[in-house]
Amino acid sequence: MKKYIYLIAMVLTVAACDLDETPKAKVGKDALFASESGLAMYCNSFYNWLPGSSLATWGDTNNNYINANFSISTFFRSSYNASQEGSWSWGTLRNINYFLDNNNNPALSEAVRNNYTGIARFWRAVFYFDKIRSYGDVPWIDHTLDVDDELLTAPRDPRGNVAEKIFEDLDFASKNISSDFNSTATVVTSLVAAGFQSRFCLWEGTFRKYHGEADADKWLQRAADAADKVIKSGKFSIYNNGAKPYRELFVTSTPIATETMLATVYSAAEGIQNTENRKSTVSSLGVTFSPIRQFMNLYLKLDGSRYTDDPTYKTQQFFEEFEGRDKRIGQIIRVPGTTRSEGPVFPDFGVTYTGYQGLKFCTDIVANDGSNTGEQNYVWMRYAEILLNYAEAKAELGTLTDADWALSVGAIRARGGITGGLTTKPTELDPYMKENFFKNVSDPVIMEVRRERMCELVWEDTPSAFSDLQRWKEGPLLGMKWQGIYVKDFDTDIDLDLDGTPDAHFYTGAKPSAQGHIVYTYVQLAPDASGKYDTRWGVDTDGHTLLLDMQQEPIVWNDRCYFHPISVNDIAMNPNLTQNPGW
Repeated sequence: MKKYIYLIAMVLTVAACDLDETPKAKVGKDALFASESGLAMYCNSFYNWLPGSSLATWGDTNNNYINANFSISTFFRSSYNASQEGSWSWGTLRNINYFLDNNNNPALSEAVRNNYTGIARFWRAVFYFDKIRSYGDVPWIDHTLDVDDELLTAPRDPRGNVAEKIFEDLDFASKNISSDFNSTATVVTSLVAAGFQSRFCLWEGTFRKYHGEADADKWLQRAADAADKVIKSGKFSIYNNGAKPYRELFVTSTPIATETMLATVYSAAEGIQNTENRKSTVSSLGVTFSPIRQFMNLYLKLDGSRYTDDPTYKTQQFFEEFEGRDKRIGQIIRVPGTTRSEGPVFPDFGVTYTGYQGLKFCTDIVANDGSNTGEQNYVWMRYAEILLNYAEAKAELGTLTDADWALSVGAIRARGGITGGLTTKPTELDPYMKENFFKNVSDPVIMEVRRERMCELVWEDTPSAFSDLQRWKEGPLLGMKWQGIYVKDFDTDIDLDLDGTPDAHFYTGAKPSAQGHIVYTYVQLAPDASGKYDTRWGVDTDGHTLLLDMQQEPIVWNDRCYFHPISVNDIAMNPNLTQNPGW
């Protein structure tokens, strides 16, 4: 189906703005809405909202909480203001509403019309969820606007009212879309709608709980119920075949439909490719997958115990810290023993800024590095997220049982090779997470569900890590220090992967003469007399753990950043719009 989307999208995106004019194409409006094939063709245009351009790229790389990019997003700087905000776009919504306004031809059965109406309402819910996460209160528009429609100058509707409309759209979609499973994982089904409903309701419920708003439990129960519908369908399971099943989900060209629920497919033969290898292996795109050490410390040991309970964890070197730990680590970053098509590889400090180099979305085909020739599928929704939505909603409600834990978090951890703590929910709070991440969480079950969500969904931008911090009211975590690997000895060659050949050299004085494939990195051990650094790399207070971005001031969190400002241009065009607090 994917290969038809782009042509259809080009036709309908243009047509959507002027469908009331005399059609210039051979197929008019009445004919389009009089046949099931016409409805299907129109609805295919909605899929263009998924990543799908010829130079597609994805991954949550602009989040300082799980990445070090040598830059702080302009949005989080105190100097950012509403005049820098781009105007919000409503063209996608018009395309959807036009379909809903016109899908009423009695020549088609109600079941057929409801199926496609369900698909359209699903995409309207996706559109509006993105809007309320970005702006909070937004105008609710449920029909195609004419030039004199009063909604063109409508004020913003309360987010709670819009949330109920989103829920209604998803409820209709999950009950009326005729198909519940698609073997290509490229089609919206009733279970995809239910899965998205669990994502949305969890966001809304936890946002209300942690931001002090009413009816949080109602939304959390809705999230649990929607996830439960997907679970009880029996259509999906955690994929656990082969040596690296977790990574395989993201590097195969064909979606693994036993777990992947909705994805975009790429194909060189059809001229649809992506840049994911390039983004993981070179720095030319300006962003890389470089997780900070505090995040890497969250992955458990294989016996289910906490890595940070080991008294030596702070001083373990790169080749030591991954021994006997969650196997997913070696499927998201390069670790000792990682190989690609041309042999063993080690972290490239020209690409990773922390020593932890991401490879979750990167294939082992070295020939694709530095190019735009990727064919790996983009995973938009998968079953593991639904299980985590279920576990978190029930944990927040205080109703998660041991059986629920085993079904969700236990099953996900088992794929990582973890053997302990899979069948009973935790009873002890992790002091490391309490101190370094979630100071306001005292429930060990909620804490561990958050750990699992962070580790399992790392770098997946649907949902993004920031949307989690937003709903948990944990924005200050974006100001964490960017810790890198522990360097035992400076000014000496280091064999990062213990293959017998030095890979890195962290020098503190004059740069040594280059030898072999060693990457040389200058580290300034202390600031100069004025308190400044002339390099990007420094060290933490222990004198050994790398710190990144020493030349830039850290993020000082401001609660206004939970939502974007409304653009001054949009307010100028519609004076009835109000600005978000703090902007």
